[in-house]
Amino acid sequence: MIVSGGEALVDLVPDPVPGGGPMNVAIAASRLGVPSAFLGRVSTDAFGEQIWAHLVANGVDLRLTERGDEPTARAIVEHTPKLRFRFEGEGTADQALTSASLDAVAPGPHILHGGTLGLFRGRTAEVLADAAERHDGIVSLDPNVRPQIIDDRDRWDHFHDRWVARTHLYRGSDEDFDWIWPGESAESCAHALLQRGVRAVMVTRGPEGAVVFTDAGEVRVPGVAVDVVDTVGAGDTFVAGVLSSLSARGLAGRPDALGALSDHDWLEIAGFAARAAAITCSRPGADPPTAAELGVAPLGQ
Repeated sequence: MIVSGGEALVDLVPDPVPGGGPMNVAIAASRLGVPSAFLGRVSTDAFGEQIWAHLVANGVDLRLTERGDEPTARAIVEHTPKLRFRFEGEGTADQALTSASLDAVAPGPHILHGGTLGLFRGRTAEVLADAAERHDGIVSLDPNVRPQIIDDRDRWDHFHDRWVARTHLYRGSDEDFDWIWPGESAESCAHALLQRGVRAVMVTRGPEGAVVFTDAGEVRVPGVAVDVVDTVGAGDTFVAGVLSSLSARGLAGRPDALGALSDHDWLEIAGFAARAAAITCSRPGADPPTAAELGVAPLGQ
């Protein structure tokens, strides 16, 4: 299955909506028909109950999900004058994960995905980095940088470096690359990641589509025209689309196979992910599509 580790929180838009990058990936993968588990800690407060119900309703496996009485983190999403996030997350449940053992789920092989706030916040960061370093299947990382929340750049760099050393699939937007490696082009960053052992680097560019870099070259995926309501959860949906396609191809336990995929394979995989992300952009909040909405059979079948 796809195991997505990190934070679950609520986006106040202004009403509370369950969110958080890794949780969105778990939801999106499950809606596409791939067995999906959330690895994180969810509060027992009212917001946490809402998150838990959302995960259950979407068929996400919760055997790896802890509960705790710490409050739920809150992201206040503001749309004017432009999309931005304000965060309230002191002493919250997402930081307090105690274990990342996958023993509670089937033997695998599994894909392990992480990023966003779970990459660097609290005890969770150490627990998930340890899990990535132990994992035998594909490891996926989407840094999904939130600069206004990062108050310790050295700590963020430390955990990012630990993940990169074990990552096979890396997704970042142009904005992510600009913040992580100031003054460097996304292309040069992608090639540097490949030199460090990453097998495929995906640079997403909104309406301009995406570029997939591998040691064999690069594949440009066109954007999908859509009337954009907002972009919340679009990157998470793109990642889930890619991971779900890889899982459906039986590649979860074969990181080496990523480098052997053809240009046609990547165009098909990333093109599917771009279509899924476009649907998410066409409606408010992180509301990824089902396989049926994309006109395909559930990918896990």
